[in-house]
Amino acid sequence: MNKEPSRRSFIKKTAIAGTAALVLPTIIPASAFGANDRINAAVLGINGRGKSHIQGFMAQKDVEITTLCDPDMNLLTPAQKAFKEKYGKDVAIEQDLRKVFDNKDIDVVSLATPNHWHALATIWACQAGKDVYVEKPGSHNISEGRKMIEAANKYDRIVQHGVQLRSSPAVQQAIKLMREGYIGRVYMARGLVFRMRGDIGDKGVSPVPEGLDYDLWTGPAPKRPFTRNLVHYNWHWNWDYGNGDVGNQGIHETDLCMWGLDVGFPTKITSMGGKFLWDDSKEVPEVLTSIYNYPEENKIIQFEVRPWYTNSEGGASVGNIFYGDKGYLVVDGYDKFQTFLGEKGTPGISGDDGAAASSGMDRGAGGTDGHFANFIDAVRKHDKSILNGPVETAHLASGLAHLGNISYRLGRVLDFDPKSETFVNDPEADKMLTRDYRPGFEVPDQV
Repeated sequence: MNKEPSRRSFIKKTAIAGTAALVLPTIIPASAFGANDRINAAVLGINGRGKSHIQGFMAQKDVEITTLCDPDMNLLTPAQKAFKEKYGKDVAIEQDLRKVFDNKDIDVVSLATPNHWHALATIWACQAGKDVYVEKPGSHNISEGRKMIEAANKYDRIVQHGVQLRSSPAVQQAIKLMREGYIGRVYMARGLVFRMRGDIGDKGVSPVPEGLDYDLWTGPAPKRPFTRNLVHYNWHWNWDYGNGDVGNQGIHETDLCMWGLDVGFPTKITSMGGKFLWDDSKEVPEVLTSIYNYPEENKIIQFEVRPWYTNSEGGASVGNIFYGDKGYLVVDGYDKFQTFLGEKGTPGISGDDGAAASSGMDRGAGGTDGHFANFIDAVRKHDKSILNGPVETAHLASGLAHLGNISYRLGRVLDFDPKSETFVNDPEADKMLTRDYRPGFEVPDQV
């Protein structure tokens, strides 16, 4: 399948600020890897998604993970042992990601750190000459996403965003059908994140565990007294470190909404929600509904986060629904879709590459392994244009989530200028486009 028309259209539509910086040239320098040259990789952040990153790299031919990095030795030591047992190979361990970037023998890095580290680690890696696979969301705030694009372009690095559904053949087919008008003029997309996030309680303040470098874990974010409500997963539900579920699971869906509608940033945003279930230490809303309006394009995005046991829509509880004037298309999860045509909703073309999971591929043929394969292919050829999830998607998909969160936190409708990437006559909202950084961990104004 030829995906290039959709990618060119996406890049064209998202060339908002710094148009020249968004050009994705094909560059094959003398230093490009040969087909059989070994690529040395490091995985930064080995809890949660980091485990999938290890699998993703090790599934690739002539790719070797040489280093695992995490600020917590309590994770690193057993991970080193497990790696040896599973793959029969030794792997180095390192707590400080800066030492990984200084290691000239490491060619590529993947980032599965908490959200507040993604942008700065990507920029540092680019400056060190490393190619980068960065988990979603690419950024913790909107200004960081633009700096990631600037760094990738300035240092001529390959940066893949971890939105693996873009490597799904079924989802690519769904996008192609919409581009060809199968469901008519597509005017609306709904992003769905119906997932149960239970009561995390309030574990209070406690001493920093031995073996954890909490200063490094905190990095660019404000350093709060240590609590197990943050380390290692529930930081997602705290504004200083995470972005709620719209900025967690939801980035897959914000990205697909924008890809399917062929749009960039909206001009008007409104968002409402709250905590209705648990009296716990989460700061982010458990229920959130956001609307992103595109008056000039006559299109709209609706996005909803709520507990999964309420109900599904169109058969999907985590996924997307696209509405056209001839029917609608449902993307369920990461690797399948179904179309429904006419007022009676007659089933039309469907696609599902999930069967490939039986061959060991994670989440279907377009899962994590497939997305890493696309990344490694682009690294070998040093060709940004073949990336399925280029750095621009990290900025835009994450930025859409950030806009909804800002509207929710301020409690009002916001007007946004996609060209300047600032709010219209709203200094209070503009302050939330970035953050104050701890000394030594600043995202630079000039990358």
